[in-house]
Amino acid sequence: MLSEKLRLLTRDGLIERTVEPAIPPRVSYALTDMGHSVAKPLRQLMRWVSDHGDAILDAQARHDHQN
Repeated sequence: MLSEKLRLLTRDGLIERTVEPAIPPRVSYALTDMGHSVAKPLRQLMRWVSDHGDAILDAQARHDHQN
């Protein structure tokens, strides 16, 4: 699952994958410039979700109860 997510993020240009010649082979990942540019908005979104988590759960419960 993690490998799949890393491949997708690499494909999207958000991270860079580097294979280092070693035995066993070593792979490292780093944020690209685009990855760095999305980090701040993602932190803000995560903070918003955290701040509104109770309201979100209440809304989900109301919705599920009505349906």
